[in-house]
Amino acid sequence: MTRIEIVRGELPADGNLVVFVDRNGRPSDAFRALDERSSGLLARAFASLGKPSHGRVLELPLPAGLSYERLFLAVLGRDGPLRPLDLEEAGAKIADRLQAARVADAAVASPQGLDLGLDLADVVRALATGVRLRSWRFLKYRKPDEEEEGRPLECVRFLAAGGADLAAEVTACTDAVNFARELVSEPANVLSPEAFARRCEELREFGIEVEIFDRAALERLGMGALLAVGQGSARPPFMVVMRWKGAESGAPLALIGKGVCFDSGGISIKPAQGMEQMKWDMAGAAAVVGAMRALAVRNARADVVGAIGLVENMPSGSAQRPGDVVRTYAGKTVEVINTDAEGRLVLADVIAYVCERFAPKAVVDLATLTGAIIVALGHEKAGLFANDDGLAADLMAAGEDVGEPLWRMPLGKEYEKQIRSEIADLKNVGRGREGGAIAGAVFVQQFVGERPWAHLDIAGVAWAERDRLLVRKGATGFGVRLLDRLVARRFEEG
Repeated sequence: MTRIEIVRGELPADGNLVVFVDRNGRPSDAFRALDERSSGLLARAFASLGKPSHGRVLELPLPAGLSYERLFLAVLGRDGPLRPLDLEEAGAKIADRLQAARVADAAVASPQGLDLGLDLADVVRALATGVRLRSWRFLKYRKPDEEEEGRPLECVRFLAAGGADLAAEVTACTDAVNFARELVSEPANVLSPEAFARRCEELREFGIEVEIFDRAALERLGMGALLAVGQGSARPPFMVVMRWKGAESGAPLALIGKGVCFDSGGISIKPAQGMEQMKWDMAGAAAVVGAMRALAVRNARADVVGAIGLVENMPSGSAQRPGDVVRTYAGKTVEVINTDAEGRLVLADVIAYVCERFAPKAVVDLATLTGAIIVALGHEKAGLFANDDGLAADLMAAGEDVGEPLWRMPLGKEYEKQIRSEIADLKNVGRGREGGAIAGAVFVQQFVGERPWAHLDIAGVAWAERDRLLVRKGATGFGVRLLDRLVARRFEEG
């Protein structure tokens, strides 16, 4: 994990250094100082490149008078104002360039002197966040190939005001995202429902209350839908309820996550091709756990409950069958048409329990719920379903802030017809492939009541099949920063 340091100090005389210039060639104070020491050779080298775009990182030849091991020039600025997200992406490109050059330790000069339209501390925070998000890799089970991937980027030291407090803030935020990424990356033979539940116990060190419910407790509660999903697995199901009480309130915000640690599809088994990817069918739960950690570490002034249902969906002689009828915690019965539509059953029981016990002011659930949302939106945006326009707007704005975009999908009584059963209160799928993501959302909605609620179908964005600016191929941690930003926007006091 790359260590971030933010310290006041003079430009180092040697080592690896990154300095800044804007896209029109206006230098930062650090670039100007080095250019003077090199008799203008740096400015001439930059001028020969034309007009590089925002975020481009160049390695400059070292002129006489400078004794650095390597000198890099990062370009900031574009038409119109820069957002913090733009600077995070620039930080990610810096991390990429340093790693490609096999740099283990680098200093980044202050961008002071550039007119970027943001406070200097905000600029440094965003750049450092981008460096750390991009440099994370899951290498637990393999040795890194230095020839292929370069040396690990061990430390990036920003020469700017803010010091340890700002560095700790960046580290706390990115640690929460990377914790979720780690959970999603773990293979299912390691991260069983019980192992996931035990990982949640780590949150107690941050002041979060953690309750773990085993199968016996779930049976006593009457969580028939969640138990039915897990009954085909040799590994028992669990539910974890977490609470961060950073403020006294009459009702908390509730964050709910689907945690299917492996989804074979059950008796309605999935095709073999790609089934290995179903280890990440617990990405919604990972996002909730990561968000709870982020809120606690930054001491958010909010009352938030996080709850996750943890199961494996496996085929066996004890697995639920298509045609079975199960009774949910809320008392509603569900005809199981397809055992591969299991996540909504898990969410139904967890949401109903949280709503009854905590009477939350609002509920947001996250789930890799349907392949249908990928058909609709691809891998670029998550699907947003909501019964409250204000909550939907705040979620969409939070997503834009942190680069986790959402697209609002429809709900309505006309879609509820799809999940009516002839022998039970509900059935767990609609009419085949038609509106499949909507049918899943409408099913979950039946267990929320009248309170504000939003459902995020993150099936297309929980795992990246190719490198992106802030995340390498693999687990994205989608939802952690979005939920943290939502709390700051809408639910935090003061």
